[in-house]
Amino acid sequence: MAGRRDGRGMTVVIETRGLSKRYRGGQLAVDRLDLAVPAGSVFGFLGPNGSGKTTTIRMLMGLIEPTEGTASVLGRAMPRAAGAVLPHVGALIEGPALYGYLNGRDNLLRYDSADPTADPRTRRARVAGALERVGLTAAGGKKAKAYSLGMKQRLALAAALLQPRRLLVLDEPTNGLDPQGMREIRALVRELAGEGTTVFLSSHLLDEIEQVCTHAAVMARGRLLTQGTVAELAAGTRGRLAVTTPDPGDAARVLKELGVTDVTVAGDRVTGELPVSGEGEPAEPAELNAELVRAGVRVRAFGVERASLEDAFVALTGEGFDVAG
Repeated sequence: MAGRRDGRGMTVVIETRGLSKRYRGGQLAVDRLDLAVPAGSVFGFLGPNGSGKTTTIRMLMGLIEPTEGTASVLGRAMPRAAGAVLPHVGALIEGPALYGYLNGRDNLLRYDSADPTADPRTRRARVAGALERVGLTAAGGKKAKAYSLGMKQRLALAAALLQPRRLLVLDEPTNGLDPQGMREIRALVRELAGEGTTVFLSSHLLDEIEQVCTHAAVMARGRLLTQGTVAELAAGTRGRLAVTTPDPGDAARVLKELGVTDVTVAGDRVTGELPVSGEGEPAEPAELNAELVRAGVRVRAFGVERASLEDAFVALTGEGFDVAG
């Protein structure tokens, strides 16, 4: 089972065209979504509360049907081909679904036995390997109802990794994890991608997405705002000018006269948005520095801070990131 090649010759493992979902009462949750997830990528799916991320994931996995448009996963139409597609997909959606009265190991044995493609002769070895991969070997004999939220997340991820997967779909995979657990999950995602698994994940932690993802898409109010590589999305946002000086008041005044906007003074540090020329290009930082010096401002440090994915997100949506998305 292979993905489809797009017009640029790139293989895509998830593709939607005009995908829409309208719920009873007229609520439009997803509005004509055109999404393309390249094979081998770690794809971050971002959006504020109510943007349609979870609804989109549920349509991709065949859990709900779209009102309009099409979705394909691994080159097959969903939900029609769910029976053929889902054995190649590992998923963690809307939190872990576990049997609380069973221990972690028995939960995985139950999940594996429900997979018609799984060889029962190697079941225990697969379960042991999955527990080890997510750092739960020592807790495998503990009942799931006694697990912390982070441990439950790890166990659900282990269930998604019982078999080799071509695609892994993760909804908030680091939810409930401590910083060390987050680092471990990031490392695991990179390892899986290095082995050829495409990873599609949503998260409210933009810094996490920026560290681990190669590509991203941003949604708001059910519509796709942009998609591309993480570097491209950040590059599309102007960086902030940062000046360190013992003359912050004079520096702020001169920068405003030169067209710098959103000027902020914090102690001896002055920041602002680079002005844009008539051709749409940002101003040359060296010229701004020279103007500050000519105006008698004592410049101790001068630079342009690289725009982050969070900067791009705020520029696109006009709002901060809501963790309930």
